[in-house]
Amino acid sequence: INELEQRSKVLASSIYEKGTQWGKEMGLVYGCPVEDIVTGLTIQCRGWKSVYYNPEREAFLGVAPATLDTGLIQFKKWSEGMFQIFFSKYCPFIYGHKKIKLCAQMGYCIYLLWAPLSLPTLYYVIVPPLCLLQGIPLFPKVSSPWFIPFVYVFLSRNIYSIVEALRCGSTIKAWWNLQRMVMIRRTTSFFFAFVDTIIKKLGLSQTTFVLTAKVAAEDVSTRYEQQVMEFGSSSIMFTLIATLAMLNLISLAGAAVKTVMLVEYLKEMERLISQVGVCALVVMLNAPVFEALFLRKDKGRLPFSVLFKSVVFVSLACLIPVR
Repeated sequence: INELEQRSKVLASSIYEKGTQWGKEMGLVYGCPVEDIVTGLTIQCRGWKSVYYNPEREAFLGVAPATLDTGLIQFKKWSEGMFQIFFSKYCPFIYGHKKIKLCAQMGYCIYLLWAPLSLPTLYYVIVPPLCLLQGIPLFPKVSSPWFIPFVYVFLSRNIYSIVEALRCGSTIKAWWNLQRMVMIRRTTSFFFAFVDTIIKKLGLSQTTFVLTAKVAAEDVSTRYEQQVMEFGSSSIMFTLIATLAMLNLISLAGAAVKTVMLVEYLKEMERLISQVGVCALVVMLNAPVFEALFLRKDKGRLPFSVLFKSVVFVSLACLIPVR
């Protein structure tokens, strides 16, 4: 028993790896929060040929986050780690040069550049509603031929995405929920991952590993099984989500009131209809957020402090002069 205990201590301490190629040429590649991505890239560059195989039987089962907060923290870790890879020696365009095809290099970068995707997404959920409140058009008129490219991009992207989801056995409801989560992740997890990575590259902080809860309370599990989005805390991510949702709601409501009350504003709607559509889409995607802010009474709702802070931030944002 003593011998087994001593061997277990050596195994747990990983001392046996010192002076070997473990973590460099053998096993998982160390030194990155997402070792699986770097490891996959290195073996691809050594000549490993991947084959797409998707069996009907689940090949791997794990425990998914039961709360939105845990899920967002998990995606922040992933997106931050992958963004760090892009700036490291393992950048696919550098490490994979002449080792894997350009398309494969670009394929890796789709995931490595999750974090910067937060910037254009934040633009589309912040600038259009602010400009709509002040009657400033951002898109061409509906009658303009330059309006066609915007409609084409919007329709082609979403129609292709829906068809792809249905062909993979998904549903329209699941596709819609995915669009909601994509927006939430980009405006929170990816944004904070982008900021943290830039700060670390400037040498102002060090990489930290944040642990996420693996066990959920009984009431949380019940709401998870009922497909009810779990909030329940006043984290900075939830404050940002609520603020963006409230900004678009107030902007949309303001445009509706002006259209009804002011006849001259009705003439301007042709120039602003695209922004109205963007705000309406953001409001619809944030339906669970409004429910958690105003309607829900369970522990998974958003605290009043989040509502208060979001209203204050939106009020300040509405005072910003946009020209």
